[in-house]
Amino acid sequence: MHRLCRNRGRRIRPSDKDLVFRTVFFLLFAVFAVTFVLLNVHTDLRSPSVAYLLFSAAMGVKVCTVTAWLLYRRFPDKLNEMRHRQKLARMVLENQWYEQSDTKQSEGFFKDLPASSKPKIARFPRMYYRMENGLLHITAEITLGKFQEPLLHLENKLENGLYCELVSRELLDGFVEYTLLYDMIANRIPISEVRVEHGKMRLMQNTYWEFDSLPHMLIAGGTGGGKTYFILTLIRALLENNAVLHILDPKNADLADLSSVLPNVYSRKEEIVQCITDFCTAMHERSADMKRMENYKTGENYAYLGLSPHFLVFDEYVAFMEMLTSREREDVLNKLRQIVMLGRQAGFFLILACQRPDAKYLGDGIRDQFNFRVALGRMSELGYSMMFGETKKEFFFKNIKGRGYADTGKGVITEFYTPIVPKGYDFLQEIGRCAK
Repeated sequence: MHRLCRNRGRRIRPSDKDLVFRTVFFLLFAVFAVTFVLLNVHTDLRSPSVAYLLFSAAMGVKVCTVTAWLLYRRFPDKLNEMRHRQKLARMVLENQWYEQSDTKQSEGFFKDLPASSKPKIARFPRMYYRMENGLLHITAEITLGKFQEPLLHLENKLENGLYCELVSRELLDGFVEYTLLYDMIANRIPISEVRVEHGKMRLMQNTYWEFDSLPHMLIAGGTGGGKTYFILTLIRALLENNAVLHILDPKNADLADLSSVLPNVYSRKEEIVQCITDFCTAMHERSADMKRMENYKTGENYAYLGLSPHFLVFDEYVAFMEMLTSREREDVLNKLRQIVMLGRQAGFFLILACQRPDAKYLGDGIRDQFNFRVALGRMSELGYSMMFGETKKEFFFKNIKGRGYADTGKGVITEFYTPIVPKGYDFLQEIGRCAK
C-alpha cells in the first residue's frame, strides 16, 4: 500500500472527457497568438494592412501546423497518455459509474417549453493513470459501492479500448491495479537480445519466462506459426547459459539436425523412451545428492548450490504418444508427471511442443504444471481452451509469423511475439558455436 500511495499517477476527472481537444486547442491558440503578435509588433494599428494581417494569420497557421507535427513526433507518449485518460473519463461517464446529486432544473428562454435537467456529479470514482517503462498502470478505488463489480473486472474494456494487453491484475487494500503492456509488437526483441539470467529468460521487452520459480513450458502451434524457430531460439539461449539439453524429435525433422552439433539428440522411438527414463532417474539422483551437500539449505534450489539446469526439449509430443502402445504410453506419462511435479528444485525442466495440446495426453493436472504456455499462429476455440482452460479472453488472429498468445504463469493471457530471427540466420552454426 505504501508503494501505491507514493505514485498512483494522474487522477482521472470528468473534465478529461475532452482532454485532447482542450489541450491541443489552447496550446496551438497560444502559439498562433504569439506568432501573430510578433509579426505585427511594428504594425501601425490605426491603419493596418489587410493583406499583411492575412499574411500574419497564414504564417500563424503554418507555425501551429509545424508545432503540432514536432510535438507529435517528439512526445508521442504524452499524446497517448492524454488519449488514454480521455477514454477512461468517457468510460466512467458513459457507463454512469458515479454518484449523482439532485438534478438541477434550468428554465429555457421560452417558458412554455419543458425545462432541461442537467445531472450533477456528487462523487466521481477515484481512478488513476500512470505510464512507466512501456507499461500502463490503471488504479481504481474499491469502495464496496454499487459500482464495485464493474471496476473489479475492467480487463476486456481496457484491453480493447486502449489497444493493450493485460499483464497483471493486483488487488490492494482499497484499490485494484491493472498493469497493461501498450503496443505489443513494438516490444518484440531480436534473437540477439534473448538472455538467460538469474533463472529467467527474456523473450520480449517486458516478458520473461521465470523458469526457476514458474517451471516448464508448453508450446502449441500449427505449420507456419513459428513454433520451430521459437524452440531453436530457446535452445540457443539456454546453451549460452551452460544448460544441459536433451532434445527429442520423433518426426526426425528440424530439431533432429542438431545431432551434428549437439549430443543427446534423439529421434527414434526406443531412444526417446530411454532418454525420458534417464532424465527422470537423473532428476531423482540429483535431488538425493543435493541433500548430502555441505552447503545444502532447506528451501533453496539447484542454483543456490551452483548446479547447472537440465532441460528436456520434446517436440511433436502428441504425435509421439500416438506411436506408443497403451502400456508404453502410461509409462511415459508417469515419467513426465514426475518431472513436472518434482523437477523445479532439482533444476530439471520440461519444454513440450505439439500442434495441439490434446487433453488425452495432458490429463491428470499435467497441463496445469506448465506455468509458461504459448499458442502460436491460428488456433481454434477448442485449441485455446485446451491450452489455457476456461477463459473470457477474446482471441484474434493476425497473419504475423511468430505471433500468438501466452500465459507467463501469472494467470493472465497476453498477446505474444516470438523474438525476431534475421533473414538467412543459420541456427545450426550458431547453436554449434554456443555448444563449444
